[in-house]
Amino acid sequence: MGVSVALRGASIGTNTDVNGNYTLNVPDGAENGVLVFSYIGYAQQEVPINNRTTINVQLEPDLKALAEVVVIGYQTIQKKDLTGAASVVSPEAAQRVTAGTVAESIQGLAPGVTVRNSGRPGAGAAIDIRGVASFTNTTPLYVIDGMITDAGPTINPNDIESIQILKDASAAAIYGSRAGNGVIIITTKRGRTGPAKVGFSARSGLQQLPKLWDVMNSEQFAATQRQQYENSGATPPASVSLTPPPATGPNSVRHWTVTDTDWQKESTQLGTLADYNLSLSGGSEAGNYFIAGSYFTNEGAVVGNSFDRASVRVNTQGTKGRVTFGENLALTHSWEERPLLANPFYDMPQLLPVIPVRDPALVGPGNPGGWGIGDQTSAPIYAWNYLAMRELFNTTHRYTRAVGNAFADVKLLEGLSYRFNAGVDAGFDFHQNVRTEGNWVLAQAFEPSHVYQNRQNFHSLLFEHTLNFNKELGRHRINGVVGYSQQWNKREVLEARRNQLANFGGENLTTISSATGEQSSEGGVPEDFRINGTLGRLNYTFDDKYLLTLTGRYDQDSRFGAANRSKFFPSVALGWRISNEEFLQVPWVSDLKLRASYGQLGIATVGSWDYIGVINNNPRIVFGPNNDVIAVGAYQASLINPDLGWEIRTSKNIGVDAGLFNNKLLITAEYYQSLSEDVLVRLPIPFYTGNLGGDPFVNAASISNRGVEFSATYRSTENAFKWDVSGNFTTIKNRVEDVGNRGEGINYLTAGATRSQVGRGIGEWFVVKTAGLFQSEEEVLSHRSSNGTIIQPFSKPGDIRFIDLNDDGQINDDDRTFAGSPWPTLQTGAQFNASYGGFTFNLQLVGVFGQTVFNDVRRILDSYVNTNFRSDISPWTPTNTNTNDPRLARNTELGVIFNNRYASDRWLEDASYVRLRNIEIGYNLPASFLSRVHTNNARVFISGQNLLTFTDYSGLDPDVTGAGLLQRGLDAGNWPASRVYTVGLNFEF
Repeated sequence: MGVSVALRGASIGTNTDVNGNYTLNVPDGAENGVLVFSYIGYAQQEVPINNRTTINVQLEPDLKALAEVVVIGYQTIQKKDLTGAASVVSPEAAQRVTAGTVAESIQGLAPGVTVRNSGRPGAGAAIDIRGVASFTNTTPLYVIDGMITDAGPTINPNDIESIQILKDASAAAIYGSRAGNGVIIITTKRGRTGPAKVGFSARSGLQQLPKLWDVMNSEQFAATQRQQYENSGATPPASVSLTPPPATGPNSVRHWTVTDTDWQKESTQLGTLADYNLSLSGGSEAGNYFIAGSYFTNEGAVVGNSFDRASVRVNTQGTKGRVTFGENLALTHSWEERPLLANPFYDMPQLLPVIPVRDPALVGPGNPGGWGIGDQTSAPIYAWNYLAMRELFNTTHRYTRAVGNAFADVKLLEGLSYRFNAGVDAGFDFHQNVRTEGNWVLAQAFEPSHVYQNRQNFHSLLFEHTLNFNKELGRHRINGVVGYSQQWNKREVLEARRNQLANFGGENLTTISSATGEQSSEGGVPEDFRINGTLGRLNYTFDDKYLLTLTGRYDQDSRFGAANRSKFFPSVALGWRISNEEFLQVPWVSDLKLRASYGQLGIATVGSWDYIGVINNNPRIVFGPNNDVIAVGAYQASLINPDLGWEIRTSKNIGVDAGLFNNKLLITAEYYQSLSEDVLVRLPIPFYTGNLGGDPFVNAASISNRGVEFSATYRSTENAFKWDVSGNFTTIKNRVEDVGNRGEGINYLTAGATRSQVGRGIGEWFVVKTAGLFQSEEEVLSHRSSNGTIIQPFSKPGDIRFIDLNDDGQINDDDRTFAGSPWPTLQTGAQFNASYGGFTFNLQLVGVFGQTVFNDVRRILDSYVNTNFRSDISPWTPTNTNTNDPRLARNTELGVIFNNRYASDRWLEDASYVRLRNIEIGYNLPASFLSRVHTNNARVFISGQNLLTFTDYSGLDPDVTGAGLLQRGLDAGNWPASRVYTVGLNFEF
């Protein structure tokens, strides 16, 4: 917001305005004091006052300092001495994106980091760092102010001071058994020396869905469905008949002659969001403080989806002699409303426009609310009425969390200090489902009204003791850390359900005790485990040219069997600052460093009891002549594997860091490889052995990843027009190396239309390929195998021609083959920032290329099976042969059934895209105005998020989160990222 100007040794200071002007009232007796001028990215200057009333200073750029310090776990080191792979994410860039979580805001800002956003309020984002190292979990480890936690998604992004992403073994091995998926280190804001400052920021905006499916209205649907039935020689249903039936009876269909429901319009809205932050900070040489409160609210663009979060943070620090002590504490309460079961973007486009949302004429048995769910004979439809589901099955989620730590640093000797860190992550989660009677889908089984509650208490306690050392002896510089860490994690679960809601005054009572029916409660399976670790890192530099880093951690984890509870995770890294060699004294090369690393990391994603199995004592069997004797039994729900152990990721990295033209241009390039071994997979055990579906986890699979990362930043700050531009790109290639012993000839895992096969990527599409449409009966008859068998004898002109890959004369799953990968071959990010006078401009782009997505929503719409149709569908006819859409007919014909087969490349699409992630224009109010309102600085801005997406993908959003790791590219109603329009204000006084 401006250059900081402070009187050295006193709590007096101010900030310059955007033109560099400032006013500072110096108390009597301080006329010969010293003013300290500082600004991020510029060299600090100290200027004596010498009784002057006007002091002008020109700060010199210190561009190397912009990325000089990196937090790498238990240490902060200079980036020039870093031998591992770590990315520093600008918190200012991340905070420009209006987002509820940190993960959502860093997309495109760091190479090697894949972020897939969900548009649902509160859902956050999925993050992969340098590919996929496990079949069970790819979530990175979060470390917030020294607390190892999974609370990253709950932190307020506006409280963040710095974000570091550790990507290779050299950088992350200090966290050992939990660092295999990468580490995200977050440091929150602290107070600075100077007078108390009050900061306030507010932004408010609107959310708009980028697009909706273009489906038919009632008139178009009726005409198309009549044609569909007539093409098959069948009678159209009453709902689309030109002569509607009389309006009589409880199931009257008279409304179908006048109803034209736009289900997507009925279920969506213009969403709103707001983000408010208030802070108080300050400090002196004796200590500092930062106190902040925030409130974030998001009413989503789909009716019935919202997320709210309120948080308070208190960070303080004090120094007394050799001891520096403090704490960081954040209290967060969030609440979320969303339907538990429904997927509106899968159901909304399918629903028939001839069916109303609700109609009193539809009231009847099983449908007391009169919801539009179709009719078995007149208007069959099996998509869910989303609005009915939302009202009949109300879901509430509330989360309360406290995350923080207390610490004490003791300076023992010059260059040697001891640190004690005690952390806590504790919370309470409450989930409630209230089910009232009624149906939201045709032919739905009866379910009594009930209330269900799930309450979870959890805590994680961390205790760490570390020694940090730092020593220089001539041309030798050595520093490092050794320590011991203990962490205890516990979660308790209580579930309860009771049927038959009581009703009072027309309102349902939603407590467990007020319901009148059968009650059941279960404690759930608790989690209780401990991790102990001994850690160390040694950084050695000789002559400021040659670098060596040795890192290791020895972990013990109670979640594994006795033989596998302990493991050492080492790493080694070398660096060569070649720019300091005499033979490379080139004026335009400011800094050039080569580095390489090798090491091992762990991944621990098992439950507390997986190694000993679980007994379920819930099954009941009814005996007796009157069926009145209930016997409680037990069975083994999961089998024992005492040899369960860590997944091990071995990492190799080669990197180059360069600063050119007086460090105006900063470049980093890296090549990385990793091999994950002992990866967990479920081992299929036959039922006849006593296994009832609880296949045990075994350490049997292997996955490799390799790729290239590149990032560059150029800054121009000498003139009044200041600007910088940065960009990055990443290539990632994963490959399955082993899947364990799954039976003779089976070297793959399957899920839906994907196969993860040894020698290929994870979750590649494995489908039957097509070759256009049959244009004539002759083409159908000539489509034969090598032995003369007609391959599709039931097909007709206009049907899809499938490729008989194995030449056996028929189309079945044996003809499936690989047809694309859900993983991008290239992902990019770019940012441009500029300022002139009081104006600022920021632009952010992201690009993803080479990914193939399975468009399951289009598959449903084009299946001709009890759904609406795309309005632009162009079915084949003898006079419309230049089309990709097959003939229109009922799905009772074998040819039509085959056209719609699930595992077909007909539904695969290139989902490459370039997106305008964020654009912002701001204005810093002039000093003449600020002085009148006694404000240090103030800024207003407008921004747009996800405004433009360039893609050939026909779905709502090519940025697909998928359905689990093995089906990462499945779009089964993916929530699209909304366009967001915001206005905001920041000020400080």
